[in-house]
Amino acid sequence: STVELTVGKVGRAHGLRGDVFVEVRTDEPERRFAPGVRFQTPRGSLVVAAARWHGARLVVTFLESSDRDAAERLRGVELRVDVPAEERPEDPDEFYDHQVRGLAAVTTDGVPVGVVTDVLHLPAQDVLVVDVEGREVLVPFVAEIVPVVDVEAGRIEVRELPGLLAEQPGEDPSG
Repeated sequence: STVELTVGKVGRAHGLRGDVFVEVRTDEPERRFAPGVRFQTPRGSLVVAAARWHGARLVVTFLESSDRDAAERLRGVELRVDVPAEERPEDPDEFYDHQVRGLAAVTTDGVPVGVVTDVLHLPAQDVLVVDVEGREVLVPFVAEIVPVVDVEAGRIEVRELPGLLAEQPGEDPSG
C-alpha cells in the first residue's frame, strides 16, 4: 500500500523563464525535487527539469512551465508523491507525518500522556499536537524534548518539562 505525502506547494513565479518558488514541506528536498520527478496535480502532470536553492528558498523549473504566465498559473498547487506505506526517510531521525499521527505519547518514565493527533510544520521547527484528555498540547518535535520515537511500538516519549504537559493554571484566587 502507498501513502500520499505533500512535499511542497508552488509559490510565486521567479523570473521570466517559468521558474517557481516552492514552499518545501519535506526534509528531503534534494530527493523529492530531483530532475525527472513527476507530480500528478489538479493542473496536470508536472515534471521537474531542475531545482536550485535561492538563499533559503527552493526554485524549481518544471518542463510544463516555460514562461512566467505558465508559472503564475501553477501558484498554490500542492505537490504530492505516493510512497510505500512502510518507506522511511533516509535520515533515521526523520519521520513522515502519517507515521507519527496516532502514536501514544508517554513520559520518559512511561506515564501515559495522550495521543499524537497532528504534526505542524512551523518556520522554527516541527511541533506535535498531542491530545491530552481533550486538550491540545503543542510539543516541539525536537530530540531534546521527544527523545524516543518508536513507530513499531506505537509510541513516543516526551521529556516532562515544567509547564509543557501540565494544565495551564488560571488566576490564583489567593492573590
